[in-house]
Amino acid sequence: MPDSTLFLYKIQPVRTEMLSVSLTPDEEQTISEHFSYLEGLTEAGVVLLAGRTLNTDYSSFGIVILTAGSEEEARQIMLNDPAVKQRVMRAELYPYRIALLGTLPRP
Repeated sequence: MPDSTLFLYKIQPVRTEMLSVSLTPDEEQTISEHFSYLEGLTEAGVVLLAGRTLNTDYSSFGIVILTAGSEEEARQIMLNDPAVKQRVMRAELYPYRIALLGTLPRP
């Protein structure tokens, strides 16, 4: 990973009710594409971690931690996320550094 830098993008729903009430059929399709997109990037070793908070109000958000060769490359990955591209989620990109890394407990 020496030629790569870590980035984090934060995503939040454009329509909060998609979490607290229900998804529209279009949102449901987009979220499915979003998951598949991130799954593919994870399998390719680009995405290190992706997940979301479990609250369903306006403060809910997801994060994606990824490796990229440049900020522009990371931005393109973020902008090509179907949820961002189709404006179901709004996104913000940040350079990122891991300070501590533990291991997740196994169920």
